[in-house]
Amino acid sequence: MPAPSNFRLLTDAERHASLQASLADWNPDQDLWVYGYGSLIWRPEFDFSEKRIALLHGYHRALCLWSRVNRGTPDQPGLVFGLDTGGSCQGVVFRIPANDVPTTMEALWRREMPSGAYIPKWLNCRTDEGPITALAFTMNRNTDAYVSGLPVDRLVHIVRNAHGSYGPCIEYVLETAQALRQSNIHDKRLQTLVGALQTSLAQDC
Repeated sequence: MPAPSNFRLLTDAERHASLQASLADWNPDQDLWVYGYGSLIWRPEFDFSEKRIALLHGYHRALCLWSRVNRGTPDQPGLVFGLDTGGSCQGVVFRIPANDVPTTMEALWRREMPSGAYIPKWLNCRTDEGPITALAFTMNRNTDAYVSGLPVDRLVHIVRNAHGSYGPCIEYVLETAQALRQSNIHDKRLQTLVGALQTSLAQDC
């Protein structure tokens, strides 16, 4: 399956409208939880007062989003993780103090919503300390940035060769895998890909 060539960044107005819509039901007096499943786990880039391991049902972590800015280019896209429908996903939730929410969310939207490939949703999560509702960036299957069903060998080729403004795609994948291990989160699909990447790298030596 070829990577799509059409690509458009959201305007500042579109991104701001998306943020305001997502925060419409947020109580300004309450702290806000954000759910991380990929790079947010190891590079949140915001201050938080608490973090917990959290289980989310109805979605799973998948390399299902073409990255044409952060971990790739329009000519040679990389792949980044999205929350795709079905299954379950263990990740990390971050508690953002109420007073910090407006500034933190503005910066987070610039990072996570450059093209509108994600749909922000409030989702119920289970933690050892009790259930919470967190804001999560789920995959928009109706965008041309969505891809699924790629075989492992194709994933290895894409991840090894793509490079974007945030660095190599392989760095992103391996950093995420390491962060999950350090948090004692097991992801069999990601472990399989990491093993294939390591085998491919060893063959080049």
